[in-house]
Amino acid sequence: MLSFRAKAQTKFSLFDGTIIAGYVDNGAYINCTGPSVKFTKKPFSVAAGLLPTLRFKEDKVAAGATKNSLVTPNLGFGLTAVFHHFAVQLPFYYNAKTVAKNGEWNLGAGLGYKF
Repeated sequence: MLSFRAKAQTKFSLFDGTIIAGYVDNGAYINCTGPSVKFTKKPFSVAAGLLPTLRFKEDKVAAGATKNSLVTPNLGFGLTAVFHHFAVQLPFYYNAKTVAKNGEWNLGAGLGYKF
């Protein structure tokens, strides 16, 4: 009689061990990959998911006017491709409407490292 045992593997992680730095909307960002749907075929992987981020951008405002902080938390979404330990990312971030500008989506680009 033949018998075999299959092992199911379930993996869920909020931090996949990938740190990215990049450029978006005349500023910089640093993020780590968050919850995502990931396709892996060693040594490649591609993930589409959320990107918890710190964005660095100085507001250009008139002298004496109020402005945003230089560093702001943000949540984006996008694609992250990894080959061995080298990561490339295409994130999208939303800038909310202000008195002077309409709200808009911005595409960025980044490079990083997977631990």
